[in-house]
Amino acid sequence: MLIKLKRTRTHHEDRNLALCLATSAGLLNAVALAAFGFFPSHMSGNVSQISPDLNQMDIYNLKIFVTLIAAFVTGAVVARIAVVMGIIKGIRTIFSCILLAEGVLLILTSLFELYYFSMQNNVEVLLLLAFLMGVHNATSTQLSNGRVRSTHITGTLTDAGISLGSVFMAMLRRDPSKNIRAFRQQFTTHLVTIFSFLTGGIAGWLFYNALGFGSLMGPGIVLVLIASLSILFTLYKVKTRRYGSALRE
Repeated sequence: MLIKLKRTRTHHEDRNLALCLATSAGLLNAVALAAFGFFPSHMSGNVSQISPDLNQMDIYNLKIFVTLIAAFVTGAVVARIAVVMGIIKGIRTIFSCILLAEGVLLILTSLFELYYFSMQNNVEVLLLLAFLMGVHNATSTQLSNGRVRSTHITGTLTDAGISLGSVFMAMLRRDPSKNIRAFRQQFTTHLVTIFSFLTGGIAGWLFYNALGFGSLMGPGIVLVLIASLSILFTLYKVKTRRYGSALRE
């Protein structure tokens, strides 16, 4: 799921990726909304909010929205640079390493807020979450070749509509050259992403009401476990393959 191989990725792998990453993204988004009143991943809304803030000359909110957007974009840039460097250096587990780092940062953020919470730190924590959402979305997008965008639900809904329209047209035309099964599989992948994000959002709101900032630790631990298992499994397979080659020689 987290290893990008030369062969074509299956929809099953992408659905597992969407299930893990979109759920955690929805949870983080809901926690940030409940705690700060801002979305760390909803960049369409954040960009739109700049206009009324400019008209009302609300400099404080304007700065927050601009820095949120910058933090999200920076996260995407960092994720892209990390992936490119990992590919250059032949690190097959680069995507797992990125998610492992993200999970560790979420756990540390949760602990910091639990023990050192201060209203003065709210903006900094929100910006960190926006940065991590940029990393999160860029990682899933690159890993799945654009088929899974864990935080970009507007784009996912658009892609789902395109896939469903392709299914309808292929059925109406009764054209055997049109791969209806592939369109259906892609549509299902988009649905999994959407409902995973929605489920994560509901869970995030409930967890925040019950645990406060401790709810950030949940997705952090999940990301650390998934990434660590992926890295260990990959290292084990590489070691086994080398051992087998040595025996044959």
